[in-house]
Amino acid sequence: MMPSETRRSVLAPVALALALLCAIAAGASGLGYRSGLWGLGIGFGVLQWAAYAAMAVCVLALVAAILTRPGRGRHGFAAALLALLIAAPTFAYPAWMLDRAKRLPNIHDISTDTDNPPQYIAVLPARANAPNSSQYGGAAIAVQQHQAYPGVVPLETSSPMDVTFSRALAVARDMGFEIVATDPAAGRIEATDTTRWFGFKDDIIIRITPRPGGSRVDVRSTSRIGSSDVGANARRIERYLGKLSRAS
Repeated sequence: MMPSETRRSVLAPVALALALLCAIAAGASGLGYRSGLWGLGIGFGVLQWAAYAAMAVCVLALVAAILTRPGRGRHGFAAALLALLIAAPTFAYPAWMLDRAKRLPNIHDISTDTDNPPQYIAVLPARANAPNSSQYGGAAIAVQQHQAYPGVVPLETSSPMDVTFSRALAVARDMGFEIVATDPAAGRIEATDTTRWFGFKDDIIIRITPRPGGSRVDVRSTSRIGSSDVGANARRIERYLGKLSRAS
């Protein structure tokens, strides 16, 4: 094998090894924070540098794929392609999150009723040391929410309050929420949702009230940490109410 051919054959597995290291580092950034091995700053720092490195690996893998493309006895194309498939999402997902953080408002408390948001009661002890307040931010936050998430609106059903409450509780459990408290008479469900990667805790309150011909469901979702939720609370509410609407 000629020296140039040797370099070509080595480039692809090197790119693959580096892509795997980047992916492992990116995954560990959140898992390490969630398990208490390091703080949030270190976790985000590891993720950031894993993304930067993955971007460089994408270039390396692309070069390796060109140099080892099938034909004339070349080897390593499959490894180069696999490296590209691993490195690309390792870089793309944090880049997408950063882009969303820049485009979306810097808020972390979302409610279907911004004039009279549901008030947390049972989850307050768990939020005692949380950086984010449980008090809704008022009109300024409401304006930003309505502009960014116009789809976050109450759900009105034709079912009576007790039936809607039972369905609302079942959907909350089905979505994996940790139920903290339920009060059927008051139409109140409080819960906590934990994100899979970093393990962030977001609290949820579901309020069911009677209305002529049925009942109304309002949902509020609030992050305990982070000035921006990058749209996570709005997505959670919309997903929850979508499931509840289909179950009603």
